[in-house]
This record gives sequence, C-alpha cells and structure tokens, in this order.
Amino acid sequence: MKASLSGIPVFKLYGENQAWPALDLLHCESIPKRSSLHHWEIKPHRHADLYQLLYVQRGQALLEVEGSRQEVREAAIQVVPPLMVHGFRFSENIEGYVLTLGAALVAQLETQLGAPLAVLAAPGCYKVGRDRHSLNTLFKALLDEYEGSASARELLLHSLVNVLLVWIARRGQQPVVPGTRSERKQQLLGHFIKLVEQHYQEHPTVEALAHRIGLSSVHLNTLCRELAGQSALQIIHQRLMLEARRALIYTNISISQLSDNLGFSDPTYFSRFFKRLSGQSPHAFRQDAGHRRQGS
Repeated sequence: MKASLSGIPVFKLYGENQAWPALDLLHCESIPKRSSLHHWEIKPHRHADLYQLLYVQRGQALLEVEGSRQEVREAAIQVVPPLMVHGFRFSENIEGYVLTLGAALVAQLETQLGAPLAVLAAPGCYKVGRDRHSLNTLFKALLDEYEGSASARELLLHSLVNVLLVWIARRGQQPVVPGTRSERKQQLLGHFIKLVEQHYQEHPTVEALAHRIGLSSVHLNTLCRELAGQSALQIIHQRLMLEARRALIYTNISISQLSDNLGFSDPTYFSRFFKRLSGQSPHAFRQDAGHRRQGS
C-alpha cells in the first residue's frame, strides 16, 4: 500500500482482510446480504486486485468513487476498477447484486480476447433502461450458478460474465473485441498504461516509456490521442493527479509528505503542478472535498 493511502483500508471483500474466500476467481452476492450488516452503508475502501460491478436493480444508492458522488434512483451498473477508493450508501429497500472479478480472471478473459478489457479500466455508471429485464435474468443466473454446484459451473459462469461485459462495453461505446488493426493499438496502449502505473511516481519521460514499448514518442502520442483522447504526457499527469486527489480526500497526510510520496522535488513545485491541472491549490481542493463530504 502506498504511504499516501495508508488511512484507507484494503479489503478482499468489504470487511474481510483474509484471502479470497473461495476457489472461484469471481464472487457474486446480493447487495442487501452485505450492506444490511453495515447499516446499509459501505464506507470508503479499495481492493488491491479486484474489479467490482454493482448492479442497482431497485431502490436508491449514493455511489462514491474517487471522491466523485452521484445518486442513483433508477436501474444502473457501476464499474469499479482495482485500487479505486469507493463507498456506497443504500436505501433499506435496495435490490441488486455485486459481482466481484479477481484480476487473474480478468487477465484470463483478456488473453482469450487478445486485447485489454478497456471497459473495466475506468469507473463508469451505465443506466440499464429497457435492458432491465434481460439484465435481471442475467444476474439471477449468475447468482444461482455461483451458489450451485452443477457440472461445467465455471464455464457457464465465465460465459455469463462475458455476456455482461459485452453489454457494458457497448454502453461505453468501447468494443470488447477490436478488429485486427485496432487490436494491436489496444495492446500497445495497455502496455503503456501498465508502465505508467508502475513508474508514474518516478515522473518518466514520454520518450523513455515509448522506447520501452518500441515506439517513437510521436507514434505513442498519436496512439494515446486516438484511443484515450489525451496525449501520453497527459495520461502520466492524470495518474499523478488521481493519486494526489485520493490522498487529499481520504487521508490527513501533509502536502509536503504527499509531494515527496509522488516524487516531486519540492512541495512548491507540486502545488503549482496540482493547481495548473485542477484550477485549485491542494489545500483548497482538500477543504472543498471535506465540505462536500460533510454536506452530502
């Protein structure tokens, strides 16, 4: 766990620090099963290597992911990638499901597809709309199969998960299985993003990361703009900002210590960097975030 997130608990499933509770690489349960034990509130936490899909079927939910909050009053599916700080508050009449996917399973699915599952790489909330009946059926089948022990159980579970991911990907307008040409581009972008994740605190240059991927910096920037809508440097900076924002929202770490944790040479430079990208100083951002959390 990074020092800047030392105050945020890391769970396997919420409230459980022990190892993954089953041999399966996925877990499925109803929302009330766990949230009712915690007075319908799941406090901010994160998972080191788990992806979560929260299906709000009926009732109301206040969803918080990385400090951004939204109220859900109609059927929707929330995607939460690994390491994203998230918390939920539910009405007592809530109905729905939580599907948790282990990183190993996602890696298996990506291998089968031959491309990254981009739809799982970023948080997103997707309204169900007229697909509600089919998704109700799909999640019920997932839960029934998960709790059962019929033959070919794992195969059917993985097949049902794939159906769900196709639905989410279409809603996010991101094809799960890209064509041959775009498949290579997705693989290169996925490689770049993994390198950014590993080295962002070192402030790597675009040229250095492009060299490790086997591209020129111009080619990498073109690729990033085409698939991610940002330059390669913007992606690196946004990863630094993500870590900075979550530390400012969820911890009491000092600005000086945060600057050091993120690899900046001095706090003044970090503050200028943060204000340039967010429009606020780190101190002002932390104050505003605290007021929003207290008022909601």
